[in-house]
Amino acid sequence: MKLKYLLFIIIPASFFSCNDDPDPGPPPPPTGKIVLEFQHLYHNNPVQFDTIRYLNAAGNLMMFTEIQWFISDVTLYFNTGDHYTIDEWKDIHYIDTDIPSTLSWNVLDNIPAGMVDSVTFTFGINEQKNQSFLFVNPPESLMFWPNILGGGYHYLKLNGKWIDNLQRVSPFNFHLGIGQIYDNQGNITGFIQNYFAVNPAGPSFNIEQGKTTAVNIIMDVDSWFNTPETWDLDFWGGDIMQNQAAMAAACVNGRDAFRVSLKY
Repeated sequence: MKLKYLLFIIIPASFFSCNDDPDPGPPPPPTGKIVLEFQHLYHNNPVQFDTIRYLNAAGNLMMFTEIQWFISDVTLYFNTGDHYTIDEWKDIHYIDTDIPSTLSWNVLDNIPAGMVDSVTFTFGINEQKNQSFLFVNPPESLMFWPNILGGGYHYLKLNGKWIDNLQRVSPFNFHLGIGQIYDNQGNITGFIQNYFAVNPAGPSFNIEQGKTTAVNIIMDVDSWFNTPETWDLDFWGGDIMQNQAAMAAACVNGRDAFRVSLKY
C-alpha cells in the first residue's frame, strides 16, 4: 500500500492582507427627502368650488370650477449659501384640483441635509422646456397651448363663472401661457414669455438626514383678482389667451399669489 502524504504549507495570514486598498474617501454627505403639498386658498380658507360666493375688489361675484397649473425649477437655498434644484427625477410638476394625487409631489431626489432659508420656483414652464409634445399623456397633455399662439403648454387654467354687469352668469377662462404680438391687421408677429420666478414668503425649515420634510406651497387665489391690481372681469372679459395686456396684468397679480408653510 502506498501512502500518500498531504503537505500542508502554513502561510502567515499577513501574506493575504492587502495594504494597498485605495482610500475610500469621505462618506457621502447626509441627505433627506422632501414632499411638496399644494393648497388653494381664498382669504386663508380652502377654495370652495362650483358655488358663486367670492366677491373680488372690483365687485365681481365669482365661482371657481377648477384650477390647473405647472410648477417647475423648484430650488432650495440653504443657510450655508448652497442651493439645490429639484431635477434629478423630474423638474416639472402638474397640479389639478380635480385630481387629488397631483396635490402632493413626493420628490424622489436625495436632498442635501441642512437648514433651508428660502425656496424659489418657476410659475409655469420656461421657454427652453415649454415645447409642444413635451407631454404625450393626459392630464398634462390636455394643458397644450395652441401652436398658432406660441405652442407649448398653459401655465395656468383657472376656470369659473361670474355675474357680469348684465346680471348674466358668464364663464371665464383665466388662462396664462405664451403671449402674442399682433400687427394692425391682426397677424401674429412675435411671442412673449409670461412665465415668472416666484420667491414666496415662508419660514426656514430643516432637511434632516434620513427623514422626509413636508412643505406646503399655497396659492392664494384671491391675489390673482385683488392685488396689487384690481382685476375686473367686466373689463377684461372671460377669455384672455389672445390678450397679452390682460395676461401681463394677471402675471403682475400672480407674483404675490404664493407662499410657503410647514406641514406638521
